[in-house]
Amino acid sequence: MNTQTDHTLSGAPNGGWGWVIVAAVALINMFNASITSVFGLLFGEQLEIISHGTSTPALLANLNSLALNFSGLFIGPAIKSFAPRKVTSFGIILISLGLALCGFATEVWQFALGYGLMVGIGLGLISPSTFMIINSYFTTKKARAVGITLAGTGIGQIIIPHIVRVLLENYGYQHAVFGVSLLSLVGLFGASFFSPLKSSPITSNPNDNKEVKTLLTAPIEEPNKTVLSQRPQTKQENSTFWGKVFNYVIKAMDLELLKDYAFWSIIVGMGLVYTATINFSMLFPYFLQNSVHLNKSDTALCMSMVASADLISRLLLPFATEKLQVPSRVVFLFGTIGLLISRAALAETTDITSLLVLSALTGITKSATVLNNNLAISEYVRPEKLAGGLGLNMITKAILVISVGSFLGWIRDFTESYILCLHVQNIFLGLVIVVWTPEILNKMWRRNGKGVLDSAV
Repeated sequence: MNTQTDHTLSGAPNGGWGWVIVAAVALINMFNASITSVFGLLFGEQLEIISHGTSTPALLANLNSLALNFSGLFIGPAIKSFAPRKVTSFGIILISLGLALCGFATEVWQFALGYGLMVGIGLGLISPSTFMIINSYFTTKKARAVGITLAGTGIGQIIIPHIVRVLLENYGYQHAVFGVSLLSLVGLFGASFFSPLKSSPITSNPNDNKEVKTLLTAPIEEPNKTVLSQRPQTKQENSTFWGKVFNYVIKAMDLELLKDYAFWSIIVGMGLVYTATINFSMLFPYFLQNSVHLNKSDTALCMSMVASADLISRLLLPFATEKLQVPSRVVFLFGTIGLLISRAALAETTDITSLLVLSALTGITKSATVLNNNLAISEYVRPEKLAGGLGLNMITKAILVISVGSFLGWIRDFTESYILCLHVQNIFLGLVIVVWTPEILNKMWRRNGKGVLDSAV
């Protein structure tokens, strides 16, 4: 199965109204995608009161991450059946309602429903649908556009904690939660600017809903034995109700992509890097305080260095990769190599100056993987299958967070060593590098034999 293509969407302006949409998506990310960064600040004290334990915040954060990524099960069909503006708007409303529910919550299960499921699913709907609208407006400047939208998340992670702090200090917990809930609705203003190009493959197909109705209402006729004897066995299975359901699910979720080994390699590799990054983000402050023995001020300084370098790199890195015309998967690979080097060095470093330098390198290389996650998939699959490809990527992340993420947590609990856990994370990064490097090298010299990188690597 060949899903590679050097597709260019006809009519994509690489500017004009597209930059308005970029600003709109950045606004959406600023007040929605950044919500997870204030989870502890906003809900920590209330959860401590009602749960009387330290495991509840971790449980809710993991549930939120799983709901976010498992929403990939239906994101493909949703984007195909509805415009990205509707999917994005519904996700924003879910986030706002989920946060509002947490404002009334007096039991852990209410937080699980509000923050874990509703906010998680809402975030899961926003990320791929906003990328789809960006993808329809940009080709040569796509990385630059995505970088700006993701910088919106970084800016939100800087300003939202201060807003939350002011609300908590002056108005109390419940009003602070309601305030953040209302702020998330600012994203609806951004979504109102979404206007898909007529030639875009993400526009709703009027036949999709008809196909669903036909599937559910059409009578199942008895197959003609004489005719069946002249057709493959598969035809008989597809003529049944469940055969139609099976075929519809395959088509709606673009499951035929899973026949492609290279696609598997991409989504599993990205999922492993994502899982290692999530685990690193949770362990990093504990590593700095318990293994390196930094005080809280220096710990915060190192964490700020990671975030600042990540934000700046999200804005500047796309200009370099576009100028050099480096494929997104190659940039992702270089970012993974950089993450392995910086984290391996961090694990063995105690000098504060070296820690700050390595923290900055970690932020820069992290941005290379975050920026090019969806971009690499968009370069590999055909436009009409992009929504399904993004959904399958999200599902893979969820599965790996459950399996590999749990294993990394067990390593930490069993050994009680943050240093060892950082090195084990790097084993998974190294696995991705070992598998991807030969694949990419085999394709680097394909185009005209002139050493020009294949844009679909």
